[in-house]
Amino acid sequence: MGMIDRFLGVGAAAQTVSNAAANVTEIFRENATRKMELEEAAYGHAITQLSAEFGAARRGWFDDIVNGMNRLPRPLLTLGTIGLFVYAMVEPIGFSQRMAGLQTVPEPLWWLLGAIVSFYFGAREAHYFRSRSFPQRIEQSVVPLPETGAPEPVQQSITSGNFSDNAALQDWAAGR
Repeated sequence: MGMIDRFLGVGAAAQTVSNAAANVTEIFRENATRKMELEEAAYGHAITQLSAEFGAARRGWFDDIVNGMNRLPRPLLTLGTIGLFVYAMVEPIGFSQRMAGLQTVPEPLWWLLGAIVSFYFGAREAHYFRSRSFPQRIEQSVVPLPETGAPEPVQQSITSGNFSDNAALQDWAAGR
């Protein structure tokens, strides 16, 4: 192929035209591969900077106390809800008075409470999602397939007329 290119003398000219067309194309449409490379480099730089900033933080007694306090809301919410059920069964009149009082809370305040609670739990979930460790090596298991004989050729099954389970095909084969 190289000898034909040299003989015709279009190898270098064709390469030049091809490069020019590629450069003109990149003016109107960005190079997707280059964009992915730049995004990956930016992501790697951001992760490196983040790990340098937060990776070597020493944990002290204050961090342990705050982390322990952050673990309290879920069990307390669960126990509080169960406590409300018990309170409703033990003293229904007092429970209904307190529920009537809760109905006087304006709706925007309920939305604010929902946003605060969801952001709190969402941030904790995101923190644990980001800080989980992935296995270094994933083992793949291969299940062997059962040994079967070679499939019968289609033409042979048609000519043999082995259609014991299909009456319409038996009639068709008999009519051939």
